[in-house]
Amino acid sequence: MEERLQKILARAGIGSRRKCEEFIKQGRVTVDGKPITGMGTKVDAAKARITFDGKPISSQEPVYLLLNKPTGYVTTLSDPQGRPIITDLLPEITARVFPVGRLDLNSEGALLITNDGRMTNFILHPRYGVNKTYEITVNTAPDSERIHRLERGIILDGTRTLPAEIRFLSRKKGNVRLQVILHEGKKRQVRKMFSAIGHPVKTLKRTAYGRLTLGRLRPAEYRFLTGKDIKKVFSGKIPFTIKNIPD
Repeated sequence: MEERLQKILARAGIGSRRKCEEFIKQGRVTVDGKPITGMGTKVDAAKARITFDGKPISSQEPVYLLLNKPTGYVTTLSDPQGRPIITDLLPEITARVFPVGRLDLNSEGALLITNDGRMTNFILHPRYGVNKTYEITVNTAPDSERIHRLERGIILDGTRTLPAEIRFLSRKKGNVRLQVILHEGKKRQVRKMFSAIGHPVKTLKRTAYGRLTLGRLRPAEYRFLTGKDIKKVFSGKIPFTIKNIPD
């Protein structure tokens, strides 16, 4: 999958997307050995060799973590508003890591964190079929027609969402719990989907990537992933090579 170079660099933790654009203009980025200075350049990060200041962006030892993100933290590496950021929860991690996808300030749950841009690309692109599972609460139960609309896909921000899987977990007055499984990961997608049918989300927790669940991780806790864990993310075979990771 080809993406704009500045987006790939930002996801790899080099800096904000705007800062990465400055680095590109300064000639500090190469793709397959060639300096790139154009903003419109698109690259397949899974195939190309990308360097920043002469070092491959994945030159560090690979780090793969699962964090149980609590509410009140933002999934950025810096915040101009001074809000707590997820790396505040990782004081012992010295590698330059970044989140795989996002959970907004008021959302919680499973958040993969890594320094491997390839893994991020494979997880976020719907072509590779990594499901993301969420548990949400809303005030009242949506009727079957509204649920079917979401299951079939609706138009959000000008594009149609992929079909989703939705089931009720419990129905209590003022507190209806549902499980939502997405095959893609657009920004604030679950919240936007339910707002679109008139049932704003009260609470949201991501419970799994693929078959990898939080297990016994408590809020603000994290653990290192094994090769078996990463296989669970992809429901079987890992679509890229990983090294120095125990099974």
